[in-house]
Amino acid sequence: MKEASSLCKLGFDIDKGAGFFCQVPSPVHDGELIVLQPCERLTKVSVIGAGNVGMAIVQTILTQGLADEIALVDAEADRVRGKMLDLQHAATFLPRVRIVAGTDVLALTRSSDLALITVPRETAAASRMDQLRRNVALLREVVPTVAEGSPESLLLVVSNPVDVLAYAAWKLSGFPSSRVIGSGTDLDSARLRCLLAEHLGVGAQDVQAYMVSEHGDGALALWSSVRVGGMPVLSYLQKTHSLFDAEALEGIRRAVVGGAGEVIGLKGYTSWAIGYSAASLARSLLRDQRRVYPVSVLSKGFVPGNAHEVFLSLPARLGRRGVLG
Repeated sequence: MKEASSLCKLGFDIDKGAGFFCQVPSPVHDGELIVLQPCERLTKVSVIGAGNVGMAIVQTILTQGLADEIALVDAEADRVRGKMLDLQHAATFLPRVRIVAGTDVLALTRSSDLALITVPRETAAASRMDQLRRNVALLREVVPTVAEGSPESLLLVVSNPVDVLAYAAWKLSGFPSSRVIGSGTDLDSARLRCLLAEHLGVGAQDVQAYMVSEHGDGALALWSSVRVGGMPVLSYLQKTHSLFDAEALEGIRRAVVGGAGEVIGLKGYTSWAIGYSAASLARSLLRDQRRVYPVSVLSKGFVPGNAHEVFLSLPARLGRRGVLG
């Protein structure tokens, strides 16, 4: 059976279809031909890793119209081709996007504006550090190749342990630290906002709350900065809830930190929430929206007085040039 991803593979002449529409002639002014300038270069996003997280990111970026071309790279050729075809068959319902897929990292990701790096999914039994050796080895294979073909791109690491892997990606890429970002505690912060919003009966988008430090068991909640509609929340909760003490706050923090483990234990993996988180980060980066997110950044120089080269999750302003401060 012939592959049906395009009519040319079914024996149709590829040049014949181009004549369906007549070419619009170039305009002439005062007897001189006006040369039409080419369109501005389109936005290209590459996603390395076609697992559950990678595909959730692709699907969210597609539906939000954040890219003109998406390159999907995975080690399993048949699987990634099947996922590409599945997405292409949804073209009628989506903005016009060119989708390519395969195993060749350099060829597929060349000239990317943003490359998102995901690796095999985590399991409930594996700690973040258990994944470190395996995932750093994968980054050694992928990151230098992406950097070679897309020397001006932004790198967004969405793999665990994300703070450590963002540091590794920075070193392996040779990029300025401002162009290498980890998804960090953005999803942890979203989980905290979700819990608070449900308790207070407001929309999660109206809650401002940050988890910082590391994406993992050591994540910290910035309780004093929690706001709803610009109003401080902590003092209100402590006045209206007699048991809302330090122990209660720690219980909420543990629930947030354990959120991923609970989801993995129930459905086997996390995907949708991190997909939306990554797409939101991509939007701010690609559209230069300069929104503030708690993401993994190089803390040296970012935090006054910190001379250590480590990546930590801190509130950072994200725009087209990466981390803007």
